[in-house]
Order: sequence, then C-alpha cells, then structure tokens
Amino acid sequence: MRVTFATEPARPDRPNEDFVGATPDAVVLLDGAGEPAGLESGCSHSVAWYSRTLGSALLAELTQSSAPLTEVLAAGIKQVASLHEGTCNLLHAGSPSATVVMLRRTSEALEWLVLADSVLVLDVGTAEPMVICDDRLDRVAAPHRARLEGLPYGSPEYLQARREYITTLRAYRNRDGGFWVAAVDPLAGEHALTGSVPVDTVRAVAVLSDGASRLVDRFGRSTWRQLLDVLEQGGAAELIRRTRTAERSDPQGERWPRGKIFDDATAVYCTLSSTA
Repeated sequence: MRVTFATEPARPDRPNEDFVGATPDAVVLLDGAGEPAGLESGCSHSVAWYSRTLGSALLAELTQSSAPLTEVLAAGIKQVASLHEGTCNLLHAGSPSATVVMLRRTSEALEWLVLADSVLVLDVGTAEPMVICDDRLDRVAAPHRARLEGLPYGSPEYLQARREYITTLRAYRNRDGGFWVAAVDPLAGEHALTGSVPVDTVRAVAVLSDGASRLVDRFGRSTWRQLLDVLEQGGAAELIRRTRTAERSDPQGERWPRGKIFDDATAVYCTLSSTA
C-alpha cells in the first residue's frame, strides 16, 4: 500500500490538532476537537497533545496486533487515559477528544473504522465511490446551530453563542442517543462504524479530516469522485490548497455557515499495489 498525505493547521500561529500516521499496511487519522477559549476542560493537556498521543498509540498497536479495530481503539483510549488520570479530571465533560479513522490492510481485506465526523472514501472502481462518515454529531448539532447562523461571525454575540453551543453538545457526548468520540471512555470503540472490503476490489482510498472533506460535504465545490481525481493527479497538498481557496472566498461564513472559517486540514491518499 502506497501512502501519501498532507496536513496543515487552520492558521500558522496555532497548533495543528490533527494527527496522521502510516505504515505500509495501516493509516491512522485523528481530528482533535478544538473548543473556544473560555471553556474549561478539566485537563492540563491540550487537544493537540491528546490527538498526537492517542494517534501514536493506535498506530503502534496496529503494527503489533491483529485484534479487531474496535479493540485497538478501546485499548488506545484506555492507555492514554492512564497517562493523565492522576493529574486531570477525566470526568469533566470537556476532556480533550478526537475523531478517529483507522485503516488496516491484511492479505485478503481492507479493514476500516470511523468514529465521529472524519471521512473515509473508498474507490472501488464504480462510478461512485463508497463514502463512510459517522454523522451522529451533525444530527445532534443541527437543531442547535440556528442561533449561531444568525449572528455575525467573530462578533462578541457570536463567540458567546458558540460557547453555549459547545456546552450544549457536551451533554450529548459519548452517550446513547448522542454521539461518540475518542476521549476517556474505552466504550467508544464499540460505537465506531466498522467494516471491511476485499482488498482486491479497492483501487484507492482517501482518509480526510473534516477540514479537508468540507470542499465536498460543506462547500459543494467538488464531488467525491472529483476529490479522488484531485488526490491522484495533484496530491493531498493540492486538495488542501483548493479548500483554502474556497474558505478565503467566504471570510465571514455567509455563503457556507460554519463554526470555523478555516480548519485544520489533513488528507491521506492510499493506492493498493494489487489493484493500482
């Protein structure tokens, strides 16, 4: 499996809260859930620390274990929790969290796991690729966005409304009827979307944080098939460049209302030697 990727923070002066890592047979992508200033997290560690620490643990485990991906994720969450349970309040609703996508190639199958709103796109040789995204967060959040979308982006009123919006969503995090992310509860592994496809049916795979998938699923400036073509012909950096161009064309979020005008963006493109 040949893997290429690019990642870029939302702003040069802020840490990138995405994590990406790969081996010849595995890919891990996490998108840390950054939150507005002024909200307590109960944790002395940053979101970037969490995504990097968990991402590294997951990638290491994938190289050593053939356990189901749900078990790999649960073990990774438990391991990272043990690193700061003595210094941080892990019961706090705002404890650092992240989305997770894992991909593992075996001799016969391509196994995948998706938790929260990062996106996996499988090019299986048909006109339309197979797109996997966990939309539970979007479904929970949709009724609560109306007030945000009626306020000028960046205004004091907007910032206060966004803090209230995030606080509301925290009540739905990692519970039945809400949405699931990687945080401190290993049970999140059991709630991830998982599956596998025969390895010889897959031509290529894209793994995207929502800062890169937004070119399609928020801006509508591309189809999934066109996105795969961009990755094949121009590479991951070209996809991020096009995303930044779209973001800059709407600096106040008027055309495409969104919580972050610019977002950390990570794109991974994998081709499989058996089919490529």
